[in-house]
Parts: sequence; structure tokens; C-alpha cells
Amino acid sequence: MNRLIKSQLHTIKLLNNLDLSTLAALSNFSKSYLSQVKSGQRPASPKLMAVIEEYAKPKKQETDHIKLFMESREAVACSKPTLRFYRILLHRYADIMDYLKANSRTIERFLNDIPESNNNLCTRHAYYRTLRAFYNWIHAEYGIDNPMKGVRAPILSKVMLPALTADQVRQLIDSAGNIRDKAIIALFAESGLRLAELTDIRPDDINWPGRCIKVLGKGRKAALAPFGDLTESYLNQWILEYKPDGNLWGLNKWGITSILRRLEAKTGITCNPHTFDVPP
Repeated sequence: MNRLIKSQLHTIKLLNNLDLSTLAALSNFSKSYLSQVKSGQRPASPKLMAVIEEYAKPKKQETDHIKLFMESREAVACSKPTLRFYRILLHRYADIMDYLKANSRTIERFLNDIPESNNNLCTRHAYYRTLRAFYNWIHAEYGIDNPMKGVRAPILSKVMLPALTADQVRQLIDSAGNIRDKAIIALFAESGLRLAELTDIRPDDINWPGRCIKVLGKGRKAALAPFGDLTESYLNQWILEYKPDGNLWGLNKWGITSILRRLEAKTGITCNPHTFDVPP
């Protein structure tokens, strides 16, 4: 039996195995006609046979480059926030652009179409950094031309971050709804801690006699952050009330950010982790 006959028999077998709905969707023939073909009342047309043969061909599985890129970042121990950052932006980008067909001109147009935003996750520069990392990886792994070559980084605007006065800090503390939130505001104001550092504090990190807190700063370097009378008072009250044995606040950084946003809405005072530049 030659190869052509074998192929035709395979196609006929596949024709008989496929249900009418699937055949109709594949071929655009009516179910009435297809039913007659399957029952042997009518011969299969060349067009129908060609459709089924095409369907029977092994499908080339597309490479999910974004998934593989994310796995490569996990393998090099990227932080969870960075992984989340990459995942969200790359999927948003892929929803709009065919990333394998992109070139420097289409990427520049994409970046320029991003509106200016105060959301750090969605800025032009955030997308630029993400796409640069992604395309550098694709180029290194698959030899695909890197369309980010020649794409200049968007210009970062200089944002003046307001610092809080002692009166404003006091107003925020007075407006806070509980001792925990008051302690957070006081510690932010007196220590100058970054959000991630303040979030990760554990009770054992507090040096009460020395009035300082051991934290891991940028680059995972250990550092000491001082605090004063204001923080000590509220911190003592909170620990006696809550008795934490893990995370000091029972919150992640998004929970702390939500507290600051609520206080900003309530008081009208700009309140985010960057506004505590000048201690009261």
C-alpha cells in the first residue's frame, strides 16, 4: 500500500471520528452534507478532504517566551516584587503587541502612547526597563534580533516629594484610627525607613535601650534606624496590645500603603512612604 493511499485512509478515518459540529466548524460545510458524507451517501469533496488533512497535520507548538523568561528570572532569584512587576507589564504589552514582530519604531510608539501616571508600575520608564530585560534575554537565548537596540530610555521627570512638618505628623497621628497606625506614622517620621524596611520589622529587631531598629537596607545590608519618644510610646502600646511574634504589624507593604492613603484622604495631607523626609 503506497503512502498516498495510506494518507487517504487516515483522512477518511479521521473524517469518521470527528463529530459533525467540529467538522462544520473546520470546513464551513453544512451538517446535512457532512452527515451524508459520513454515512457514505455522498463522496467527500476535495475541499473537505484538504481541510481534514490540514487538521491532521502535527501542530507546531508555539514557544511561550514570557513564561520561559519568568522561569529564568526565578532561577536567578529575582525578588517577588520584581517578578510581579515583570509579569504584569509583559502580559499587558503582549496583549497589545506581537512581541516577536516588534521593532524599535513600534516599541517607541508603544512607549510614547503610555500616559504620564503617578502609578510607578505603569510608567514609560517601567515598561522600558521591563522590555529591555525581556528582549535582552530573548536575544541571548534564541538569537532573535533585539528590537530594543536604538530605543532610548524615556526621560525621567524630576518629582519634588513633599516633606512633612512636625504639625502635619501630629495631625496624621491624631487622625489615625488605632495604636498600630499611630505607631507606623511615628516610626516613619522619626526613622526615615523605607516602606520595605518598615514592613519587615519583627519584635526581635527592636533595640529598646539603644532606641533603634535593625533592618536590612538596599543590597540586603544590615543597618540601624533610630526612633524617638513619639515612636517608643506608641510602639510599646501596640506590642502590649497585639503581642506580635512574627511580622510586627501583621501587614504587608500594600496594607501599610492603604493606611497612608486613607489618612491622606481624611486629612488632605500628602501621605505616602516618600513624604517622611524630614523628621519632626
